[in-house]
Amino acid sequence: MSRLKENLVGMRTIIRREFTRVLRIWVQTIVPPAITMTLYFIIFGSLIGRRIGEMGGHDYMSYIAPGLIMMSIITNSYSNVASSFFGAKFGRHIEELLVSPLPNQYILIGYVMGGVLRGLLVGAVVTGVALFFTDLDVKHPLITLSTVLLTAIVFSLGGFINAVFSRKFDDISIVPTFILTPLTYLGGVFYSIELLPEFWESLSRANPILYMVNAFRFGILGSSDIGIGTAYAIIIGFVVALYSFSLYLMNRGVGMRT
Repeated sequence: MSRLKENLVGMRTIIRREFTRVLRIWVQTIVPPAITMTLYFIIFGSLIGRRIGEMGGHDYMSYIAPGLIMMSIITNSYSNVASSFFGAKFGRHIEELLVSPLPNQYILIGYVMGGVLRGLLVGAVVTGVALFFTDLDVKHPLITLSTVLLTAIVFSLGGFINAVFSRKFDDISIVPTFILTPLTYLGGVFYSIELLPEFWESLSRANPILYMVNAFRFGILGSSDIGIGTAYAIIIGFVVALYSFSLYLMNRGVGMRT
């Protein structure tokens, strides 16, 4: 029991350090997403949305709000762990953690929870911004919260894997730029896949972000292009797969040095 308590103390220390880092540089971690999402709401919601009218049975501003909130959670959860863990590798202080008695799974969970907390914090700020433009009447609170938490975990783990294989600071921007951003924009944030031709609709269903955005939209608006059971199965599957792979990399010592 004392050993478990020591491990939990070590894990909480990592989480506290990560969250303190986010708050210390809040001008870089919290303000930019808030400004970016405000511009999205103004340009896409107010200006373009007036011409579009309704989408999926809801006014366009309400329709895109869950997607924009989820977009901010995804990008910030990912970038927090990618930059923080690579910084630890670059600064050589990750070696101190690896030789400590703290098991690898606690180190991994500590970094992941740091990313989750940043994602949730930025998501809350963006939700506050959204409320200036539209009303969000949450239909299914449990689905909303669980989707946010699971999605933040998925992309925190993705950021960890990115950091493990990165050898220089430029490497941690490759995946967000060339993979994450296109998948996010094509994940049903701004449109319903029912509007797409059959081929492109089928292709869109291969995008995991589509399921996360739609599960979150279902939690808030009560409507979705995807079955909620299917969405949960895919999200949980990614959590298990990415956690297992991340822990495997740590246990093997893959990419732990720059």
